[in-house]
This record gives sequence, structure tokens and C-alpha cells, in this order.
Amino acid sequence: MEKLLRRLTELSGPCGHEQNVAYYIKDYVKGKADHVEIDGLGNVIVRKNGTKLGPKVLLTAHMDEVGFIVKKIEENGFLRFEKLGGHDDRILLAQEVKVLGRDNEIDGVIGTLSAHFVKFEDPTKVRRHAQLYIDIGARSKQEAIDMGVEVGTPVTYAPNLKMVGPESHKLVRGKSLDDRSGCAVLLSILNDLQDEEFTGEVTFLFTVQEEVGLRGAQAAINKLEVDAAIAIDTTAVSDTPEDIMDQSLKLGAGTGIKVMDFSLIVQRIMKEKLLELAKKHAIAYQLEVFPGIGTDGGAIALADKGIPTGVLSIPSRYTHSPVEVVSMQDLEATKDLAKAFLMQLDENTTFEF
Repeated sequence: MEKLLRRLTELSGPCGHEQNVAYYIKDYVKGKADHVEIDGLGNVIVRKNGTKLGPKVLLTAHMDEVGFIVKKIEENGFLRFEKLGGHDDRILLAQEVKVLGRDNEIDGVIGTLSAHFVKFEDPTKVRRHAQLYIDIGARSKQEAIDMGVEVGTPVTYAPNLKMVGPESHKLVRGKSLDDRSGCAVLLSILNDLQDEEFTGEVTFLFTVQEEVGLRGAQAAINKLEVDAAIAIDTTAVSDTPEDIMDQSLKLGAGTGIKVMDFSLIVQRIMKEKLLELAKKHAIAYQLEVFPGIGTDGGAIALADKGIPTGVLSIPSRYTHSPVEVVSMQDLEATKDLAKAFLMQLDENTTFEF
């Protein structure tokens, strides 16, 4: 899965500009699925039929990553920008970025004051993103335009995936792990299903624009017929030393079985089935109650007449930054539990309230 994760995080796909990721996934699943399409909004819908008739289950993860969009090109060639998704302004200074120009990706950096000027400004002041700019080396507005930049050009953090820590921990660090790690889990499950017999039908949904309001999932689910769903996304851990952290979610402690977030209170039957399977198969897990986050599961659960929806969360440090950290062991636990859910289905399985 590491190789797959590396390739997915190398791709640029901020909110509303997920084409690189969508077409990569579409090509990747060719010959492995019974149906694949990209809908009008950009969601990738992949369907795999089992060997027997049975329940229709949806597995979903989002393709978009937090990023930026060019708002204005200054006369001196610097780029003003707006946010795509949630960012903490405190981490933006001096970050390397990729500006996704018309025909090429342009290296850039979010400008910062030299340390020599700090004495002339309040060093405790947090400069808002609207005061910042991206430097791509252009000396004028026209030069920036000639390089392929225009108002509306998307921007992402620069790819930088690395393995960190001792081999026993298998930690990986980089941008867009939220939620390319979820996409990697889904594609790995699809790979496994090539050699497995299972009951029913599995739809793998790779959504767009999750970070700006679960928009892709809301659009896609309206035309999908499913009996139950599991969303796979990252979640922010609370295991670092800051005073506000309560140590309730930890990196490397297993997949998160969601109980509640601001978008969803998980239906009892889904939560209990995931718990039962985790215990049965000795899959590491931790229960998640975190009102500071939402996932596509919230949009899917409210569709149609109500779809029983669970969420498996991949624990992550430093989310929505260029140095997100996840554990490969947690990714494997997430994959194993989602797959166990699929493999225990039979023609009599129901998801009654």
C-alpha cells in the first residue's frame, strides 16, 4: 500500500480541481471492476459485483486535498490567494507550494519576512492569509501570466512523502494524506477482491470537494442505490503534548471506529457490527467521539430515506498541513476492518434500525 499511497500523494488535486487524481484512479481500476465512471461533478464511481446476490454496500473516500486558489496577480508578479478548505494561518509562512499552471506545475513559496526584519514588527502577530503572497520568481504580472498563471489557478502544498521514525512504527509524513490514504485503502481492497469470493455488490466512491462542505458525496449519493455505507477518512489525533489534547485518539493504536462527529451520529447497528468484527479478527481499533470534524459519511447517511452509515477513521497528526503523519499499521487495520465487513455479508444480511 505504501507504493500506492506515494503515487496518490504525488498527484495534485485541491478542492474543485481533482482531475489528476480522478483520472489516475479511473485508469488504475480498469480491468479490476465491472463498472467505472466519472460523473458530472468529478466523482469516480467504481462498481464490483460479487459471486452471489446480496446487499449493496458503498465504500467512500474523498480525493480532494486542502489547497489555495489565485485571487490576484500583483504588478510585481506576486500571487495573492484564497483558501480551498480549512487552513491554520499560523503555518502558511515559508511553505513550498505547487502552482498548477495551464500547461505545467510551477514551484513557488509562500513569502515571509526575513528574520532581520522581525524587530520592526510584532513577532507575536499572526499574518492572515489575505496579507500573504506566493512567490513564483516572476518579476511582473505579465511574466506570471506568461508562465501559465491566471486568476483561478489552483495551488497545493509541494509533494514530500517520506517514511519517518523506526521501521517498527511505519509512519509516513506528507501532504494530502487526508484523504489519499483513504483512497489507497479503497484501491487496496479492490485489489484484494480480485481473488476473493464475496456476496452482493460493492461500490467504491471517490468524491470531490469534501473539504468545502461534503459536496461531491451529496451529489453522487443521489443516484446510487445502496443498503449501507462506510466512509473512510482521516481524523485528528489528540496524543501530542499540547495542553488541549486529551489523549483519546492515538497514532498507531488502530483504526478509529466513529461514534459521533459534527456531521453524523453513527447508527447503532453499524457501530456494533464494526466493533464485533474488530474483536473477532483481532484488528486494532479505538472508538472516536470528535465533534471537531465531519466526513462524507454525514452526507451519505442523510440521503434517500436514510442510509445506515459507519465511518472508519485513519488517525493523523498535523492534519491540513504539508506534514500530515499517519501510521501504515493504522491504514492496514482500516483496510482489514472494512474488508471484514464486506466478507461477512450474505444474502440475508439486513441493516435494520
